[in-house]
Amino acid sequence: MQYVKQRNSIIAILFLALMLHACKNENRMPDRVTFTEHIAPILYNNCTSCHRPGGTAHFDLVTYQQAKNSGSALAYVCRQGIMPPWPADPHYTEFVGQRTISEHEIRLLEKWVLDGMAEGPADKMPKLPEFPTGSLIGKPDMRIPVQPYTLPANSLDKFLIIKVPFELPRDTYASVVEFMPGSNNIVHHVNGDMVEYDFDKKKNVFEGDRIVDMVNDSTIKQAFEKLGLPNDDGTYPKLKKSVVNYLPGVYGQRYPEGIGGFKLPRKGAFLLNDLHYGFTKDKAITDSSYINIFFAKTPPNRPVEEFQLGTIGISPVLPDLVIQPNTVKSVYSKFTVPQDISVLTVNPHMHLLGKSFKAYALQPNGDTIRLISIPRWDFNWQYFYTFKHMVKIPKGSTIVAEGVYDNTKQNLNNPFTPPRLIRDNNGSMKATDEMFQFIITYLPYQAGDENISLDPTAK
Repeated sequence: MQYVKQRNSIIAILFLALMLHACKNENRMPDRVTFTEHIAPILYNNCTSCHRPGGTAHFDLVTYQQAKNSGSALAYVCRQGIMPPWPADPHYTEFVGQRTISEHEIRLLEKWVLDGMAEGPADKMPKLPEFPTGSLIGKPDMRIPVQPYTLPANSLDKFLIIKVPFELPRDTYASVVEFMPGSNNIVHHVNGDMVEYDFDKKKNVFEGDRIVDMVNDSTIKQAFEKLGLPNDDGTYPKLKKSVVNYLPGVYGQRYPEGIGGFKLPRKGAFLLNDLHYGFTKDKAITDSSYINIFFAKTPPNRPVEEFQLGTIGISPVLPDLVIQPNTVKSVYSKFTVPQDISVLTVNPHMHLLGKSFKAYALQPNGDTIRLISIPRWDFNWQYFYTFKHMVKIPKGSTIVAEGVYDNTKQNLNNPFTPPRLIRDNNGSMKATDEMFQFIITYLPYQAGDENISLDPTAK
C-alpha cells in the first residue's frame, strides 16, 4: 500500500512538472518577434473587429504597414490597459465577449517594437477573420435608415427625438434591434422605444416630421404631434419601452432562442426619444445612423424585464449626487429584490467625473454575489455586460451599487477648469451633468436558469 501511495505521488509530481514545462514553453518569448507569426494573430483576435474598413474605429489595423505605423502606440495602450477597451475587472466577474489581452501578448508587442517591427514570412500570415458588414453582431434581416442630421461646427450637446417609421407585410417577431451610429462617431447615446399601431387606426405611419429638438419644442405632447405619432382619431398608440439602445462600445444583446425579443407590428415606428450628439469642433458633421432588425425564428416565451438603481430609478442615490469642486465623493444605491430573479445583463452608467464603479448582491444568508467591478471608469466605453450564465439572485437579496466621482483638476476628463459644482440636475443626460445608474436586465427565476449559457460562441 505504501508503495502504491509513493508511486502515485511520483506520478502526480511528474505530471505537474510536465504541465509547468508546457506552460513555460507556451509563454516563452521567441528570439525574433514578427508581424505575420506573432502580432497579426493578436490584432485579429483583439483589435480588428473595430479597426478595419467599415469598423467603428478611426484607423485600420489589418495590414503589416498599418500595424507598423502604430507599433509604439499599440504597445503603450495595451500595457496601460487602455486597449482593448474593457473597463470591467475580468478577475471580479467574467462576461460574454470580454476583450482582454494577456501579459504574454503585451510582451510580444513590446518586443516586436524593440526588435524593429519585422514583417516576417508571408506564409505565416493568418487569414483575416470574417466580420459582418454594417453590424456588430451579424447579418440583419432588415435595415432602416435614421433621418440624417447635420451638426454645425463648434456645436455643444444636442438632444433630439427622432421617429423611424416602418411597415411590414405581416406581424412578426424580433430577437434583437441594433442601433448602428454613423461612421463619424458623434452619437453618444440613444434610448429608444417602439410605437405599436393597431393596423386600422393609423393610415400613414410615415406622416409628420422625423426629427424634433428636445430643447426647442416646449412640451413632449407638442413634439409627438409634430412627429405625427397619434392615431388618426387623435388617440395615442401603445408604446413598448426600451427596445433599441446605444452607448459607446455597446453590442446588441442576443440571448438564446425564446428569451428576450418582442412582437413587431405591421405598422410601427422606433421612437428614439433621447438621441444625444456630442461636441463638434471646427467643421460641420452629418450623421447617417441606421437600425438593424434581426427576426426571431419563434415567438419569445420569456420576455426580459428591466429595472435600474440610482438616477431616475427605483432607489435613490445616497448621499445626493451633488459633487463639490475639488472633491472626490463616494455614493451608493441599493434595492432589495422581492422575488427570485435571473440576471442576464448589467449596465453601469456615469458621466465624465466617474472614477470607479462596483456592484454586488448581499444574500439573506450573508453571502455575496459578485456582479461587476470597474476600477477605472471610462466614459467612452459603457457596455451592456452579459454574464456567461444567468446569475440567480434570491428573494430578499440586496443589490448594492457603489460609485466614486472625481471633481478635481487631476481628473483629465473634468469638463470644467477650474472645477465647478456638478450635480444630476433631475436626470439631465448632458455629459457635463452627472448620473449614477445601474441597469439590470433579468427574468423571473425558473429552476435551472443558472445552467443556461448566454454565450453564443460556447460549444
